[in-house]
Amino acid sequence: QVQLVESGGGSVQAGGSLRLSCAATGATYGYNCMAWFRQDPGKEREVLARIHTSGATYHVASVKGRFTISQDYADDTLYLQMNSLKPEDTAMYYCAAVRAYSGSDCHRRKLRSDFPYWGQGTEVTVSS
Repeated sequence: QVQLVESGGGSVQAGGSLRLSCAATGATYGYNCMAWFRQDPGKEREVLARIHTSGATYHVASVKGRFTISQDYADDTLYLQMNSLKPEDTAMYYCAAVRAYSGSDCHRRKLRSDFPYWGQGTEVTVSS
């Protein structure tokens, strides 16, 4: 199975940028759909973006234009470039992986239960 490790979180002022990384190791072959989620304490884990090996990406409306998901297949690393950060972006950020049937199936997956493999998370704090 695949193991995921996030990094790149930290504290930043509003308007700043961060780039999160998610390194995949182990049996990475076949995990063709990866995603970034975030979670505030006491709230549901929410999807931010998904990427399929076809190159298709899907970003939710709240981050579209500010966050960009990408993947380097040479070293099995997933990224989330976050620009124009806001205090409400403060959360724990997680990457996740799944073997999707297709790009459409990857797009459909938006819930925590849709992804069986998770990293431990990296914390992002945005101050005003």
